[in-house]
Amino acid sequence: MARDPVCGMEVAEGREAEKLDRSGRTFYFCSVGCAKAFARDPGRYTSPSP
Repeated sequence: MARDPVCGMEVAEGREAEKLDRSGRTFYFCSVGCAKAFARDPGRYTSPSP
């Protein structure tokens, strides 16, 4: 299982709504909306929290 970086939902690889590759990593999304939010600002979802 993968975790959607936008909403935190667990996503079964192969059953994802979308997936995107960034910097050699594959990100899996529960919905097209989450994938679009990630594509607009990937740093927001991949940067460590303060």
